Amino acid sequence: MGIFTDMGLVEAQWAFLKDVAALIDFIESEGDMASGGELLRTTYQQTEYIRTGRSKTLNSLHLNKLAIDLAIFHDGVWLQDVDSLKKYGAFWQGLDPDNEWGGFWHFQDTPHFQRRLP
Repeated sequence: MGIFTDMGLVEAQWAFLKDVAALIDFIESEGDMASGGELLRTTYQQTEYIRTGRSKTLNSLHLNKLAIDLAIFHDGVWLQDVDSLKKYGAFWQGLDPDNEWGGFWHFQDTPHFQRRLP
């Protein structure tokens, strides 16, 4: 007997992961490399991030496995500014209308790539 699963969420997670794979391939094709960061956060972790100022919301899509933080490197240098990463954000958002990149937000979060909930 299986555990009840929200198949809409699972399908969104699957589509999200396929887009992450496409993004990683694009990063490599541009001569850069990526290191994976957080995909899943617990509610406890998210609460701690708010308490310490690392996050501003309890509605993080990391809680649903629909967000990932990627550190992107060029020639050994960690790219963190919007201008250096804009092509990756534009590529990401071009994969699906539900994809969002944190570098385009008012509160910029350049390592953050997410997919809206279904």
